[in-house]
Amino acid sequence: MLHFGLDLPCGGACADPRFLAELAALAESSGWDGVFLEDYIVYSKEPDCPTADVWVALAAMAMATSRIRLGTAVTAASRRRPWKLAREVLTLDHLSGGRVTLGLGAGDPADDGFSRFNEEGDPRLRAERLDETLEILGGLFSGQRFSFTGKHFRVDEVRFLPAPVQDGGVPIWVGGGWPRRAPLRRASGQRGFMPYRFAPDNPFVDADDALEPQDVRRIREELAELRGDRGLDGFDVVIGGRRRRPDREEERAHIAAIAEAGATWWCEWVPPGEPDRMRRAVASGPLRV
Repeated sequence: MLHFGLDLPCGGACADPRFLAELAALAESSGWDGVFLEDYIVYSKEPDCPTADVWVALAAMAMATSRIRLGTAVTAASRRRPWKLAREVLTLDHLSGGRVTLGLGAGDPADDGFSRFNEEGDPRLRAERLDETLEILGGLFSGQRFSFTGKHFRVDEVRFLPAPVQDGGVPIWVGGGWPRRAPLRRASGQRGFMPYRFAPDNPFVDADDALEPQDVRRIREELAELRGDRGLDGFDVVIGGRRRRPDREEERAHIAAIAEAGATWWCEWVPPGEPDRMRRAVASGPLRV
């Protein structure tokens, strides 16, 4: 079964958490299955752009909804303290009644929210911090006593309570460029993969860079190999992250092919803009196939 999600910005009009809560409620009533926020400190290389804290915004969205899944797409682990992130996510998990998914990645290489605040810029070190964060989150989400010593982080024995509402803990979807192997490897140990087509000279994704059904099939084959006996049952392959094509039937056919290839989520991007235009985009509902 293919689920349909919305990717929303955290800047511009969406800097107002009340507006994001309104959009989340509208998404729920319009048939969407999830709403996922970009996670920036300074929105999209615009130092004067109003920007929301996503965890405060997601709390408002949780209070305005009862069914849809909520989360980030994606949070940059390399500029987060894992234990603070774990506490925020666990609190939201309880507030929402177990509807949270955490999207996690190394960080957008073009995000100047790193450079403006002297955050770690080295891609190798960002990746190391992401790997350690994934291990720490797994331990803290377990509800059991946990300790950790790594290159970047240390956790002395602690037990994070309350434990997650969701069986198996809060799902983590790893975001990353494909066909690079490292993001796929990280994702294989979690509950989902949010790939985008990696191009060294173009870190951004547009319609021409969108993943195709043959890409989805290859991703699933490689994930199945990496996961071995664990298989892919309950594992999400999350595709999309771009605006809807103008031709609705062409778009519906593309989504159908993505679903047939094995994607479990299709996410549609609603860019920041005039609030009524964003409301109309959300209210149009998903192009179910």
